[in-house]
Amino acid sequence: MRVLIAGADGYLGWPLMQHLAARGHDVAGVDNGARRRWVAEMESVSAIPIAAPAERRAAFAERFGTEPAWWDGDVRDLDLVRSIFREWRPEAVVHLGECPSAPYSMIDAEHAIEVQVNNVVGTFALLGAMHELAPEAHLLKLGTMGEYGTPDIDIPEGFFEVEFRGRRDTLPFPRQAGSWYHWSKVHGSNNIMFACKVWGLRATDVMQGVVFGTRPGDEPAAPALRTRLDFDEAFGTAINRFCCQAVIGHPLTPFGEGRQRRGFLALRDSMQCLTLALEHPPEPGEYRVFNQFQEVYGLAELADMVARVAGEVGLDVEVCPVENPRQEAASHHYAPDHQHLLDLGYEPTIDIEGEMGLVLEDLLEHRARIEAHAEVLVPGVRWDGRRERVGWLRAPA
Repeated sequence: MRVLIAGADGYLGWPLMQHLAARGHDVAGVDNGARRRWVAEMESVSAIPIAAPAERRAAFAERFGTEPAWWDGDVRDLDLVRSIFREWRPEAVVHLGECPSAPYSMIDAEHAIEVQVNNVVGTFALLGAMHELAPEAHLLKLGTMGEYGTPDIDIPEGFFEVEFRGRRDTLPFPRQAGSWYHWSKVHGSNNIMFACKVWGLRATDVMQGVVFGTRPGDEPAAPALRTRLDFDEAFGTAINRFCCQAVIGHPLTPFGEGRQRRGFLALRDSMQCLTLALEHPPEPGEYRVFNQFQEVYGLAELADMVARVAGEVGLDVEVCPVENPRQEAASHHYAPDHQHLLDLGYEPTIDIEGEMGLVLEDLLEHRARIEAHAEVLVPGVRWDGRRERVGWLRAPA
């Protein structure tokens, strides 16, 4: 299968290119380098050093025998996307080329606008080019479980049956996004659903939980093939941030009471799930939604798990909650479905604590790099617009 990956230089995009190539798929990438720029703007770096894009592609060629087709460009540019489609004729498009950060979108109005424009316009350009030039292709779009919010009922996979005033219908499940970023993802989902209806496109909208981990496979990749791992407040996900804190002896910082619940999965399982979705495409005109995660945990529970695993490798770590910079319920019901990928054959590959141990193992050699940017480990972006670091709810010993 010929697969075009938008956002191919990112945390998920780069290992997915390798994972698909190893399975015999023909892969190509497009990326404008935004993730590198956004993290630099947050005055941070990837905890694991990553190679420049050209060096990455050379290492890819050495590993897989040929360098992937690649475009340094922005998928918001419809003419560029059209030219890529004419030249490369993709059979599937994986859209990872969005800003994936709620905190980044909440910095101020300028950042909110940037995230909305980047995410909504980029998605629409891909839809437009598919309609014109690759109507049989399959769009695999990375959504987020955050689109649903935290309703006080169970969360289905995209759609549910509702009865109102004696009539029944199957409708999209209501979205209750909690940031400008999450609303941009909702807008993208709505556009994709409508494009499938009026243009007959086929699409899979993957509502992904929080991804963590350093390895897309069993062994660490060669240096130039490694993916990034961020730990700043905007682009570092919870477990990855906790692990980075642990390796430098920084207190682990769940927000508030830490009873916010989310779905989590390891990087390697994200690779498995995205591949299953690609290799089992929907029918023409079909818009389907997959909820993608392994287990549901509370944030304080995860911090305690990281502290326990860190202790097993000789790291003395304490958990010290901080003020919650977000506007969200401190405690809530959270019971999302995730059966569709299991029906396609998804099998979780490793337990959460086992994967945490591998993350710590891979990060220890980069302790000094994380330590040099330790100031980004305590949030300074608040949902109410203030820009000041949150305070400790329990001071470190």
